[in-house]
Amino acid sequence: MTSTLQSPPALLAGEGLPRFEAITPDQVRAHIPELLSGLQAELDRVETDLAAAAAAERPLSWAEVMDPLQRLGERLRWSWGVVSHLNGVCNSPELREAHASQQAAVVAFGNRAGQSRVLFEALRTLQSQGGLDATQERILTAELRDMELRGVGLEGAAQETFNAASQELAELATGFGNRVLDATNGWTLKLTDPAEVEGLPESLREQLAQAARDAGDGQATAAAGPWLLGLDMPRFGPFLKYSRRRDLREIAYKAHVSRASGETDGNWPAIERILTLRRQQAHQLGYGSWAEVSLASKMAGSVAEVEALLEDLRTAAYPVALLELEALRACAAREGAAEAVDLQPWDVSFWAEVRRQEAFDLDSEALRPWFPLPRVLDGLFGLCDRLFGLRIRPADGEAPVWHPDVRFFRVDDAASGQPLAAFYLDPYSRPGSKRGGAWMDECLVRSLDGAGAPVLPVAYLICNQSPPVGDTPSLMTFEEVETLFHEFGHGLQHMLTTVERPQAAGINNVEWDAVELPSQFMENWCYDHATLMGMARHWQSGEPLPEPEFAKLRAARTFMGGAATLRQVHLALTDLRLHSQWTPECGKTPEQLRREIATTTTVLEPIEEDAFLCSFGHIFAGGYSAGYYSYKWAEVLSADAFSAFEEVGLENEEAIQATGRRFRETVLSLGGSRHPGEVFETFRGRAPSPEALIRHSGLVAAGG
Repeated sequence: MTSTLQSPPALLAGEGLPRFEAITPDQVRAHIPELLSGLQAELDRVETDLAAAAAAERPLSWAEVMDPLQRLGERLRWSWGVVSHLNGVCNSPELREAHASQQAAVVAFGNRAGQSRVLFEALRTLQSQGGLDATQERILTAELRDMELRGVGLEGAAQETFNAASQELAELATGFGNRVLDATNGWTLKLTDPAEVEGLPESLREQLAQAARDAGDGQATAAAGPWLLGLDMPRFGPFLKYSRRRDLREIAYKAHVSRASGETDGNWPAIERILTLRRQQAHQLGYGSWAEVSLASKMAGSVAEVEALLEDLRTAAYPVALLELEALRACAAREGAAEAVDLQPWDVSFWAEVRRQEAFDLDSEALRPWFPLPRVLDGLFGLCDRLFGLRIRPADGEAPVWHPDVRFFRVDDAASGQPLAAFYLDPYSRPGSKRGGAWMDECLVRSLDGAGAPVLPVAYLICNQSPPVGDTPSLMTFEEVETLFHEFGHGLQHMLTTVERPQAAGINNVEWDAVELPSQFMENWCYDHATLMGMARHWQSGEPLPEPEFAKLRAARTFMGGAATLRQVHLALTDLRLHSQWTPECGKTPEQLRREIATTTTVLEPIEEDAFLCSFGHIFAGGYSAGYYSYKWAEVLSADAFSAFEEVGLENEEAIQATGRRFRETVLSLGGSRHPGEVFETFRGRAPSPEALIRHSGLVAAGG
């Protein structure tokens, strides 16, 4: 009995770094029910104590209300968080089934806690007593609002209906993501003729040959093939950009935009069901639409306010995108290509790359050798030392990992040597088991343990860049460098928080449309001369990136900026209107509504096969429902924040360091303890202005 207490199952440790290799699908099935049973009993005890205090009209303290609730929530977040994390990075049929088998019970417990009238009244009592600091006030306000949004005010059959919808929505989201992963993994195109890989850079041919070898063609080589194309971005994206075979680009593009849209195994029914259930829940909560529910906890005040921002961006970007399209057609005409009169979506990446090379003499693929991952990490860590006074050091072997690719790092304060945090980095694409995209997630949150000792934050940083091939390290595209800096920005806000209350530490309690501020802020440094030239070194010779290449990168920063902005507006507006206007009775399908929106937000009409909604995981399987606009909203904040560094002079080392420390002490430190508008003003000395974003995006200059 004693040994069991000393060594709980890996999944139930509830603290410290998880022993990933010991957490199996069988453990998930066996121990999540055990965990939930224990948490249920503990919640019952807390409710009994609080009900007794209420009956006696006794004042309540933070320690007896919020602390036990936080410990309860953290135990569930720790264990279920590990399962969800592994489901994203080590997906397997067995783990997927185990996750699905427990999801309903986890959602049910969340509903049970979120809808407890006893807890709700205790929180209201705590708030009414006064005497709380600003952080506690903000945490309580958010907690009460979230309980209301989870249906605490509903009773009887209404609450049962609401909870059943929550269960179903969780299952639908998981199923949606799994079908996208399966569709991505389920499509390959074997190329056997050297003419089929004409135009592809050596690195991509090697990657396609590696995929062929992994699939059983042991003799595949970059020079002779065969080559295996897939729909994962490290293969699909560059193929669309460089392949001279228009017929193959068309095949791959149509496969990509139609993922998970089949009649029997597609996501169309899930999309309509998700939208319907969300709308029903919104009405139950007294809101007009799910978009209103979503905005209740964000910086943006209303759907109209978001629509206004998106319309401003659309108006600026649309004419620029039209000019960009004409430039691509003209480029194709100069080459005598058929695309000049019949440009299609599968042609845009290819001709944009030709045009980029023509306009800037910039071959993005040729720059890969200057961005080996180890050098890029050195540059990123050096920047963090320069701006924020951090020392980041490898700690491989000091923590359990879930895959041999994964690395572990520790973060210390450079001046004092004090440990601050740690993070995992899982950089490479693994199409068979790891979902696409890039993200940061919480492993451990800053807090105090039961004995009052500090728990330092630990982050998961996940990317999907090209893996090493043979003796060649991972050679990154410049876009992959930007992605790494982006996710590290999220990681910095999680890791550098000084808020001791975990409910508002790091990214917790930060409004969703402000949470992209640090990540997008970090991307700007990829264009800073000292930062980029300090890390861009040829992986073999060690030679720095030639100055003319850096100048081209900066000049090309806003290349196709109209199209890029318009795409974000299209996605954000589609998301917003699906969640504010679409109903099953409106006379059109979600896809028909999306195509209606496309008439003013795209310059190339979506093709018939385009079923992008079926793989729009951000809004149907992630946390961005009626919140995809957040990327552009936060970009206003991030561009303005970076302009503070521009104003003091990027070559003025003393001023840059002082401004960087101020950014650390405000945006990266205060987390969700203050409203993001207040945090921004503390850093910047004024309210945010969109001027810097307009300047950085180059839309005005391009349009003029």
